[in-house]
Formats: sequence, C-alpha cells, structure tokens
Amino acid sequence: MAEVTAQAVKSLRDMTGAGMMDCKKALVENEGDVEKAKDWLREKGLAKSASRVGREAREGIIESYVHKSSGIAKLGVLVELNCESDFVAKTDDFQALAREIALQIAGKAPLYVRKEDVPQDVLDRETAIFRNQVEGKPENIVEKIIAGKLDAFYKEVCLLEQPWIRDEKGKQTIGEMIHESIAKMGENITVSRFSRFQVGETSSTSSANGHHE
Repeated sequence: MAEVTAQAVKSLRDMTGAGMMDCKKALVENEGDVEKAKDWLREKGLAKSASRVGREAREGIIESYVHKSSGIAKLGVLVELNCESDFVAKTDDFQALAREIALQIAGKAPLYVRKEDVPQDVLDRETAIFRNQVEGKPENIVEKIIAGKLDAFYKEVCLLEQPWIRDEKGKQTIGEMIHESIAKMGENITVSRFSRFQVGETSSTSSANGHHE
C-alpha cells in the first residue's frame, strides 16, 4: 500500500474542497493515485463543494447562543452564517450547522474567522516571539519551527482552523465541517462575522474583512 503523506492529503483537499479525512480515505482507497482519488470523491459527492466555494452567499441566518451559570447568562455568541438561498437557510441542516459554529465560538473563543483575517502586525509580533524562543538554532530548523508554531497559532485563534470541539480525535476542523456541509447542501456557505461576549471580559468581534475589536 502506497504511503499517504499529509502533503498529499492537503494537496487533494485544495484541488477538491473535500474534508481532510475524506481526502485521506480517498487516497488510501486508491493506493495514493490522485486522479482516482478525485474521481472517488466525486462519486461520493464529497468533491462538489470545490466548484461552489466562491459563489456569492447573501442569504443566511444570525445564530445566537447564551450560556448560563447558576441561572445567570454569563456568555453569549452571535454568528452570521451565509448561504446562497433562503430555502437552504431555512433547512434544519443549515441551522444545526450554525448552532454548532456558535457553540464552537463560545467554547474556544476564536479571534478571527480565517487565517487571512489575522492582521500583519499580529503575525509579525508572534513570529518575532517564536524566533526569539529558538534563537541559536540553525536557520533551516528555525524556519520549520516557526512555521509549525504559526500553524498552532492559527488553530488557536482562527475559527475555520480550529478543531471541532465535538470531534473527540480533534482532527476535523470547522472549515472542513463547513466544506462537508457545502457538498451536502449544494450551496456555498460562509461565516461572515461573529461576536462573543463574556461577563467581565472585553467582547471580541470578527468579520470576513478581518475587523477585530
């Protein structure tokens, strides 16, 4: 059996828009043959999302979640989840997805929707900290360590990069979960913005254009 590397899985995901776990399974089932894996994903209906990503999504819903402690509301989340049609926005599957995303925001407190939303000055500051932590090591090793630390940073602060809290193995990200929903529902789905409020803390607001307060 051909070895399936993480890079091969990521490459197939970029080509098809399917989830990481589905891409890995496709490669395993087809002994690493990328073209056969792509066909396998299409046959399963898991690669259809690739052609839908980028289509305009102006319908959708605002989902809210409030967590109570000792009968008092202490934490609240608002998230705007968009799709292409009002029909899909009204479905149970779409609303359940919005609910899961709201719960994720409540539990993991992301600061941004996606990696591209992180301001450059924040990235520069984090990179400088990471570089200081590995000072004295060979430069080629330093760059690999910094890249790894940045990946971990994105998984902590970016909603779409965070592992889904209900995935016990911590392998499926919110972004992958959304890709699977795109394939299932047949429309592009995007998270436009969210706000998270917690008593005693400064509220955080993030949107698709990277605005954060």
